[in-house]
Amino acid sequence: MKSRTRKKDKINIITLGCSKNMVDSELLSGQLHANHMDVVHENTRLDHNIVIVNTCGFIDKAKEESINTILDQVELKKKGKLDKVYVTGCLSERYKNNLEAEIPEVDAFFGTMELPALLATLNADYKTELVGERLLSTPSHYAYMKISEGCNRTCSFCAIPLMRGQHRSKPIEELVTEAKRLVQSGVKEIMLIAQELTYYGLDLYKERRLPDLLRQLARVEGIEWIRLHYAYPSKFPIDIIDVMKEEPKICNYLDMPLQHASDRMLNAMKRQITQQQMRDLIADIRNRIPSICLRTTLIAGFPGETREDVEELKQFLSDMQFDRVGIFTYSHEEDTGAYALEDTLSAEEKESRAQEIIEFQQEISYEKNQRRVGEVLNVIVDKKEAGRYIGRTEFDSVEVDNEVIIRTTRTLHPGDFVQVRITTAYDYDLEGELL
Repeated sequence: MKSRTRKKDKINIITLGCSKNMVDSELLSGQLHANHMDVVHENTRLDHNIVIVNTCGFIDKAKEESINTILDQVELKKKGKLDKVYVTGCLSERYKNNLEAEIPEVDAFFGTMELPALLATLNADYKTELVGERLLSTPSHYAYMKISEGCNRTCSFCAIPLMRGQHRSKPIEELVTEAKRLVQSGVKEIMLIAQELTYYGLDLYKERRLPDLLRQLARVEGIEWIRLHYAYPSKFPIDIIDVMKEEPKICNYLDMPLQHASDRMLNAMKRQITQQQMRDLIADIRNRIPSICLRTTLIAGFPGETREDVEELKQFLSDMQFDRVGIFTYSHEEDTGAYALEDTLSAEEKESRAQEIIEFQQEISYEKNQRRVGEVLNVIVDKKEAGRYIGRTEFDSVEVDNEVIIRTTRTLHPGDFVQVRITTAYDYDLEGELL
């Protein structure tokens, strides 16, 4: 009788939530790969036998998606299509005990800082020497780079400090090494991410060191674009903008979530800034770099928000003319400062207010895009889709911002930089011809 041979384990990592989670999954896969384990991201072939779900616990919708994904994988396990299901990430960090009781079919739950324990469960060694070693889940020409973990801010709506802990910066030398390794794998654009970019260095160096980090990253040969995400507006270190102006590799792009414009709401959110201070900061930034693209994120339906607050926010958007705006509906999160406030608005009313803001900003976006018609812009090619090439300008980040549809009969490749004359503008996208 032939003895049954067992196939080698194949591990599929499913990532939910933000780009910071994506980096965590890439680092996990890098560790597994270094242990000679077969690992894939978001495997559609379904030929794996182990799943790791990297969860998000930021807002209600994200929690629901994470729970549903876990349940889907547990169902596959029950049917014999999976051997093991593991769960990690923010939801697991925050609700581990509850999840263990409610979904006992999961083999183990791990928090956001338990990578060595997760690896040990998979019979893999945590290799401390693998600084910046990742298996990218993004296309090879761009990557996110997390420069710090956690957050010391006390915004009343936010549960991130509960899930990610206090702010911890990575050393500059380590990040430069990581950037060089990313370049070796084909990366041309790096997007710096953190819960709070401007805090960078305070814990390690006792001073804000983001400008120094930017200068050193700009010296890394092979990097073409450096993009900044998630900068806090209160006490914003304006020398960041001066470095952006000096260094051509740093995109004239800043993602700075403001959350609201009404002083009542800003105070209730514990944002440590007033509307006038935000206006002054934006004016200063634009005075230094008139062409800069400013992206912000807002919250609709925070407890106590009135129609007057909504109208004040719309007036602020009209005056400030942001290039890109994203919006979330408020999620009532236990153990946050705002949880003690009465959440009186219905989900329908929150969605209605968010849609009202989106439609208001849509007109601003359309008008700003129309002004691009006739311009020649430097565009990075991201992909070919439905017979067309799709790319982005330095004023646009991946997935959340505008795309450029490129008309050409030439063959292009992801990561190519090309000159495109804009011929047509839409609400959120541009179209142009290759020069």
